[in-house]
Amino acid sequence: MKENIVAQNKKARHDYFIEQTYEAGLQLKGTEIKSIRQHKANINDAFVTVKNGEIFIFNMHVAQYEHGNIFNHEETRTRKLLMHKKEILKLEAKSKEDGFTLIPLKLYFNEGLAKLEIAVAKGKKLFDKREDLKEKDAQRHMKKTLKDSFRR
Repeated sequence: MKENIVAQNKKARHDYFIEQTYEAGLQLKGTEIKSIRQHKANINDAFVTVKNGEIFIFNMHVAQYEHGNIFNHEETRTRKLLMHKKEILKLEAKSKEDGFTLIPLKLYFNEGLAKLEIAVAKGKKLFDKREDLKEKDAQRHMKKTLKDSFRR
């Protein structure tokens, strides 16, 4: 199974504690899928909500298809996500808990179908973000010193 990643929300792992991830399909129009295949999509400002037992993604930007006509899609329209009913109910219950939110992590193709990885996440405080940066810096420093010690 080869994943072809189209868009990633790299800042999500910096801003949130990821509790659990889910995979969802997307309900797209023809020009949207063609544009996504050209890697012209962005999920950095997107968010996911559950309404009336259905799950939607808001603010996902998919550029208009260059060779489209008057029936080209709207770039930041609300798109429906496709998941099993039990998973949607779990996500709805988790998102109603205090501090939890649903965010998209990455948009990719799996066996020719567009998929979206959704995470149940809890926001980090500023001191948590600083702790993570300190840990990354320490790891980077240790790798560098190990690499230098092997060269000698």
